[in-house]
Amino acid sequence: MGLLDFVKSILGLAPGEQTTEVSKMAEKMTTEQVNAYMKQQCGFVPRMFQVINTVTPDPGRTFADFYASIFGDGALSRKVKELMFMSGGVAYCSPRCIIHAIPAAEAGATWNEVFEAAAVGMILAGFVPGGPGIPYAFEYALKCLDIFDKFKKGEKWEYLPAPKFDHGVY
Repeated sequence: MGLLDFVKSILGLAPGEQTTEVSKMAEKMTTEQVNAYMKQQCGFVPRMFQVINTVTPDPGRTFADFYASIFGDGALSRKVKELMFMSGGVAYCSPRCIIHAIPAAEAGATWNEVFEAAAVGMILAGFVPGGPGIPYAFEYALKCLDIFDKFKKGEKWEYLPAPKFDHGVY
């Protein structure tokens, strides 16, 4: 009996039999497969993983599993968690974080829910010490609604450029 068969016997598996999870882990994904997996787990493929996955798909699969464990339904629904993250993106003027409007939409968020969450983020921006302030966050709140609308229409959306806010340091 080989080592693998020994481990299987401990797990109560017959030699040659694997659980679905063990089988998945052993399987190497292609770029297209990991992108599809990330879309399933995260609701989108983050821009950095659109590049990383072309080089090596393993980090994308691992990140997708981590993401799903954090954003999955629990005491808070996935929709609420995605809206919270998007709201934080508005507060900190993060062009990457506000795209969580998309997984929020996929989790059932309405335009009004995205609007209200973005508005909370905009107000929060006024209370972040050294933060961007409400006028800067307003642009990000509007962008959340733009991304939501384009996603719902099946149109291509784009990231908002990073802010030029420099905290008063020139």
